[in-house]
Amino acid sequence: MGVILRTENIEKIYGKGELQVHALKPCNLEIEEGFFYAIIGKSGSGKSTLLHILGGLDKPTRGKLYLEGKSVFDLKDSELAVLRRRRIGFVFQAFNLLQEHTVIENILMPIHLDGKDPDMDHFNEVIKSLGIEGKLNYYPDELSGGERQRVAIARALVSKPAIVLADEPTGNLDEKTGREVLKLIKESAKKFHQTIVLVTHDMEIAAEADRIITIADGWVTSIEHSGSTQ
Repeated sequence: MGVILRTENIEKIYGKGELQVHALKPCNLEIEEGFFYAIIGKSGSGKSTLLHILGGLDKPTRGKLYLEGKSVFDLKDSELAVLRRRRIGFVFQAFNLLQEHTVIENILMPIHLDGKDPDMDHFNEVIKSLGIEGKLNYYPDELSGGERQRVAIARALVSKPAIVLADEPTGNLDEKTGREVLKLIKESAKKFHQTIVLVTHDMEIAAEADRIITIADGWVTSIEHSGSTQ
């Protein structure tokens, strides 16, 4: 087990002059391979900003990000897009599924964009573990919220990423479905040897993590070991 993701004095500033917002203050963070991390903090504390930078979706104003030892923001945009598709899986609160495409098309989209053939054995294992094998020819608007989130998780896992980043993945779900989705994320990550970094405002969800990162006013104020084991 080593460090899979590392930040070096990462900062994010929006706007200029009097309108300037320091969304993320200098942040030095190490994410260890194979663990489940929860990022917690009040609304507007910088949680999502940090997650988006960790995933290479948003560039920092200053600082460096290293994924598996590679300096992410020194890459060309085209190289960064390839790195995201191959090494990072994303699960968002809003699901971000393409409505005009079926479940199977949505799940396999990142692999097809990469010009690769999917590993169908792995695909079948993922959809079976998520219980959506009977929904592959459905469209997103024919699914429940819980089913759509399962599809989003399958899309994140099917390309065998090293790390899965989840932004309030249970935020649009009822409590029971949210717990089921969290359990599936944990089980899938353990099964497929992945690292999870999950943003949440729910302390019960955070308590399921191996490490809890707390953010306040743009500062990472603590990183604690929780009582959970993966």
